[in-house]
Amino acid sequence: MAFSPLVDQLITALRCLPGVGPKSAQRMALHLLERNREGGFRLSQILDQALEQVGQCQSCRTLTEEPICGLCRSERRDNSLLCVVETPADQIAMEQAGGFNGRYFVLTGHLSPIDGIGPDSLGLPLLAERLSQGVVQELILATNPTVEGEATAHYIADMIEHLPIKVTRLAHGIPIGGELEYIDGGTLSRALAGRLPMV
Repeated sequence: MAFSPLVDQLITALRCLPGVGPKSAQRMALHLLERNREGGFRLSQILDQALEQVGQCQSCRTLTEEPICGLCRSERRDNSLLCVVETPADQIAMEQAGGFNGRYFVLTGHLSPIDGIGPDSLGLPLLAERLSQGVVQELILATNPTVEGEATAHYIADMIEHLPIKVTRLAHGIPIGGELEYIDGGTLSRALAGRLPMV
């Protein structure tokens, strides 16, 4: 049985979300139409408003509806520490983990020449300009430990090697509670290379 054209369009539109396949999209569409039209109207209003008003922070490039986001406006943050992350979700993860009180710079991706994503797309000229002001003393590269994330981190490190800034990388290794026999070889070798002395 085929759905009406508008229901079919709704199902197709919901498939733009990550991890949503045909069956999940169908379930969502039917739920909104059959059981929660009020929620659907609210969703459509907020989605429309967010797509219209949310942009990038002029300082760190995270998502916000204001010119400068709340973290960048905060006077309690340490201006000498700057953490580079790939996405706003990574920034939120860092904040939720706690322990970091510096500033952020959000790339909104990683270098990928095949996909046409170069330094300009990631705002690297803006990052270089910010770092050349002489306020940042340590740059923490918190890109993902993927091939693209590593390449992006190395590109940034090379880009600012002439500046008197300490460049560090997030540690990679065995997760707390992990068992050695279940850890992949790459992670184990990274953990061994980054071992720390016992105090």
